[in-house]
Amino acid sequence: MRESLTPGVWGVVATPFQGSALDVDTDSLAELVGYYESIGATGLTVLGVFGEAAALTAAERSLVLEVAVEETRLPLVAGVTALHSGTAVEEIRAIQAATGDRLAAVMVQANSAQPGVVMAHLNALHRSTGANVVLQDYPLASGVSISTEALIAVVQACPFVIAVKAEAPPTSVAIGQLTAALDVSVFGGLGGQGLLDELMAGAAGAMTGFSYPEALIACVKAWQRDGYGAARDALLPYLPLINFEQQAKIALAVRKECLRQRGLIADAGVRAPAAVFPEVLRNALRTHLDEAATALGPNPAAASTMARSH
Repeated sequence: MRESLTPGVWGVVATPFQGSALDVDTDSLAELVGYYESIGATGLTVLGVFGEAAALTAAERSLVLEVAVEETRLPLVAGVTALHSGTAVEEIRAIQAATGDRLAAVMVQANSAQPGVVMAHLNALHRSTGANVVLQDYPLASGVSISTEALIAVVQACPFVIAVKAEAPPTSVAIGQLTAALDVSVFGGLGGQGLLDELMAGAAGAMTGFSYPEALIACVKAWQRDGYGAARDALLPYLPLINFEQQAKIALAVRKECLRQRGLIADAGVRAPAAVFPEVLRNALRTHLDEAATALGPNPAAASTMARSH
């Protein structure tokens, strides 16, 4: 039996910025990662697409990792932005230097539609670094569309791949095929929009971000304990906000503003090329957040966060 990433919810961490220069806000980052630990996340995924890793310098990426290591005890999956093997090796070595034994795996995007090319890429990374890999299929970010059959072949040929993150719609179809053929954890993403269907298809949980990660954690735990009905009931009150957050082109800005409104980060700034939050949606955002807060009810962990002006 090969190694497999622990099932559950791996929170994809946004990178908070501050001021007109949009410097990394380490205080907010510490608050955010600590909050994930306090509510029972299985682990953290840092430097992902929603962590704006591609817009960070190498020094900033290391800083983000160092904060995650210092402020939590959670295992980490760290994203690799490069699709070229040589550049990706350099990224992974920097990740390993910053995280040490806290690193569960690096998350690497499929870099070709051809399984042989992806296998060669992953083998080159593993030979050079020894790192375990979460293979991410996210064509919207990578620009690469690979078939599910090709993904299966890649994972079967690469025993150091310990999970797949399936984000090519329809995700439930892909996850059903992947879990039937593979003995590693398969996670959904995309803000939890398809979480219930993904769990029914065999997903091990979610590896994604959402401004109310408590809902994703409650859903997955309910599924593990009591099955579909309990999972549906746990997630249902939050589905309007999940749908609102995951809007094309503005999803990152919306989620950061939701996190700011919750008091989990101080500033909702995003770096180019991400779009800024559209003020025309301000009232809708407040409505969805109010409904989610009502569904959550009293939450001691949330009460301990930094006070932010709304």
